[in-house]
Amino acid sequence: MKRDWRCEDPRQQLVWAAASSETLRVLEGKWKIVIILQLFAAKAPLRFSELERRVEGVNQKMLIQQLKDLEKDGIVTRTLYPEVPPRVEYALSDMGKALGPAIEALVDWAFLRKEIRAEVS
Repeated sequence: MKRDWRCEDPRQQLVWAAASSETLRVLEGKWKIVIILQLFAAKAPLRFSELERRVEGVNQKMLIQQLKDLEKDGIVTRTLYPEVPPRVEYALSDMGKALGPAIEALVDWAFLRKEIRAEVS
């Protein structure tokens, strides 16, 4: 979706600001971006224990909370299999997969920022 960022309409600028703020609200949290990146990298649903191993430094309680938030916001799907012991898998929803270009742009920006800061130092 292309935008004319030179838009002079203050109402449109407020719409963009509100949309950006809502997006950041959904993604805020120390672990959410890391979880999303791990699910992108896996290219397949991950069991809770595998996700826990991949997200280094997160405790179980925080991972559960962040996954619940991502599920509530429609970014992640949770599938519970009626087995003994129960198996739970997490995957990106279609809405989560739609974040792909934005996540890629954030990673590119982070590397660019790191390069520029290294040149200045």
